[in-house]
Amino acid sequence: MKKRALVLAALLALFPLAALADGEGKHVAFHVDENDPKLMNLTLNNVRNVTAYYEAQGIPVYIEVVTYGPGLNMLIEGKSPVAERIAVMGLEMDNVTFAACANTMNNMKKKTGKEVVLLDEATIVPSGVVRLVELQEQGWAYIRP
Repeated sequence: MKKRALVLAALLALFPLAALADGEGKHVAFHVDENDPKLMNLTLNNVRNVTAYYEAQGIPVYIEVVTYGPGLNMLIEGKSPVAERIAVMGLEMDNVTFAACANTMNNMKKKTGKEVVLLDEATIVPSGVVRLVELQEQGWAYIRP
């Protein structure tokens, strides 16, 4: 846990909050890599809260929830404990996207011999970790609930 805190502190030092506002709104990346329903629900709560806060201020906000490793279960049809919430968010919130790691999907397929079927709201990215790096390089705020 200390290691995570140190990594987060280092990342925050590299990306000052002032650099996150680009005139086009706020951009926030949420990171989910654990198969924990409480964490998944916390993440979705945070997504709603961040959206409500900035919308109340008249500031557009764009959010991407990036999943990989065990966290990919958040976006797997028949396994996701938050599938209903994601479906509702998909209908109500056009500012939110859900990214699924292709590397994790391929590893799951190798292990089970079955295709990984994602929720309709999910999009596939080549690598969840690389996606988070790319978003941070573009000035997105990084949140690990």
